[in-house]
Amino acid sequence: MANADRPSGLSPIQYLNGAPWTGGGRVYCIPSTDTNAYAIGDPMASAGSADAAGIPTVILATAGTGNPIRGVLVSAGGTVYGGAFADPTNLNTTVIPATKTKAYYVLVVDDPNVIFEVQEVSGGTAFTATEVGLNANLVAGTNNGYVSGWEVNNSGETTTATLQVRLLQLAPRRDNVFGEHAKWWVLINNHELRIGQVGL
Repeated sequence: MANADRPSGLSPIQYLNGAPWTGGGRVYCIPSTDTNAYAIGDPMASAGSADAAGIPTVILATAGTGNPIRGVLVSAGGTVYGGAFADPTNLNTTVIPATKTKAYYVLVVDDPNVIFEVQEVSGGTAFTATEVGLNANLVAGTNNGYVSGWEVNNSGETTTATLQVRLLQLAPRRDNVFGEHAKWWVLINNHELRIGQVGL
């Protein structure tokens, strides 16, 4: 059975203790001067600043070894923090444009104990059972107009602590098997709020 090719970035699944993810996150600001487009499932990094009300700013994370991640964007486009996270001028989109006329307030899952599901990148050498426990990097991808195009890289997985995610297991679903486009459960390893761990 071939796996469906449906990248969607990182999707929160559950906490490390087995409890289901409850939809929680923290509010961050993407300033109007930012030039990246964003979609649900994109990994985010701290921008090292804040808006006038003290809400921390974030930017799109950078794929690759040594690039830490703050969390994952799960609700895009709010114009007022503390309220609904949807753009009231365009309720049919989950994408924040590269060219902005305003700051966007977004919900980011920044708890380092949340497990995410992410698709394995096309090509390369597909992960097998022996890769479970290793660390890997993410690969940037263009959103499809609704969700993120980021995936996990199946090249260069190793024990290095500064790689971005830990491969926990193959996502346990009947429509998912080892091979191209497999869906994996991962933990952000190079997390801004936790020291990265050496892979197994």
